[in-house]
Amino acid sequence: MVSSARPARGPLWVYSIAWWCLTPLLLVSLLWRAWRQPGYLSAWPERFGWITRRSGVARQLLWVHAVSVGETRASESLVRALAARWPDADLLLTHMTPTGRATGATVFADLISAGRLRQAWLPWDYPGASRRFLARMRPTLGMLIETEVWPNLLAAANRQRVPMALVNARLSERSLRKGLRWRSLIEPALQGLDLVLAQTPSDAARLAQLGRQAVPVVGNLKFDIEPPAAMIARGIRWRECLLSLGARQGVIVVASTRDGEESMFLDAWRQHVGLTVDSSRPLLVIVPRHPQRFDQVVELARAQGWRTSRRSAFGEGDPDLSAAQSDVMVGDSMGEMFAWYAVGDAAIIGGSFAPLGGQNLIEACAVGCPVVLGPHTFNFEQISEDAVSADAAVRVGNAADALAQALALVENSGRRQQVSAAALAFAAQHRGATQRTVASLAPLVERPVSRSA
Repeated sequence: MVSSARPARGPLWVYSIAWWCLTPLLLVSLLWRAWRQPGYLSAWPERFGWITRRSGVARQLLWVHAVSVGETRASESLVRALAARWPDADLLLTHMTPTGRATGATVFADLISAGRLRQAWLPWDYPGASRRFLARMRPTLGMLIETEVWPNLLAAANRQRVPMALVNARLSERSLRKGLRWRSLIEPALQGLDLVLAQTPSDAARLAQLGRQAVPVVGNLKFDIEPPAAMIARGIRWRECLLSLGARQGVIVVASTRDGEESMFLDAWRQHVGLTVDSSRPLLVIVPRHPQRFDQVVELARAQGWRTSRRSAFGEGDPDLSAAQSDVMVGDSMGEMFAWYAVGDAAIIGGSFAPLGGQNLIEACAVGCPVVLGPHTFNFEQISEDAVSADAAVRVGNAADALAQALALVENSGRRQQVSAAALAFAAQHRGATQRTVASLAPLVERPVSRSA
């Protein structure tokens, strides 16, 4: 049964007026982002809920919202499980960023080509845009991934009697503090959800502080992602080329770096190895989180005097001699993190060396790549602590210590194999969230409520 809770009228009106007042800034921001990533302007009317009306509304529509790349990857096992469990249902996947939408197009290419899945932008949280989106799509069930609680969207879903679930829910201490400042708006929105499923007991406890009590804990969907065999094979092949052509000792991957972190690691790398030519030392691979920064990172490395190569330089082929003999390689491609983890002797996880909360370490563990974490992992707090306790990861205080730990793993094959085995066991131990999530969602799908037009 769809919950009757909805945000208090006063706070929701203030929130809506703020959206209307900020519209000029939103449009300028959209144009600015589109200058760097043209994908932001594609299908832009969808940002206001002007989406092509769905035909065949007699069929069920299962809608999943995954804001960007991380959430899209987290949704993979869920979307595929939904498609298998309800083969006669249509699927809708919405995003907020071009990188998320591009990732979805790649990950779900088979479902899209089969006509099972459609992609769209989630509209900005204007009341009219949310109403329009839901009226045109008429979903049987909406599923928001991780942290996407939008008050006007949830209020519109309540009025149109569309069941809504927050799945794979996480809430850091920092997000909790922000939520408490806006509790009069966030608490009714959380209570208006028909189902909330948390990743960890800590997430459930923080959600309770925001007013959503007794949240079931089902685990993290990201543990159920199967490393693509083709990507693993690609990474193994790259590694063989890099080590044989360059006579390398090994490869250290600094994964999903954010603004400011690359300079930390390049400076620390100079402290460890200097700028002298030595093709036998490990290759340092830096994979920036956001594609609009690829060129910037390449220019930074070259400006510091490093022989720098780019992943894009060898296209669909394998690394050549110039790549193998470079000091630094920039992973300037999307959708290849599993391959990079198969290349590396150790993975240093970006986003955790600046106060940004860290990035996903689960994919590295699933490949058996030892993980090195920085001090800032509040977005993945419980998983990070569990990985360290399981000897699948080590935590350090800065970039220099991270590289020292990674170099030690390159030099000590016995220790590297021990941590690799622990990482694989850690990933396997935490699987099963998808099955539990789908079982919890089934009553909402199989007993759909009546909805207004």
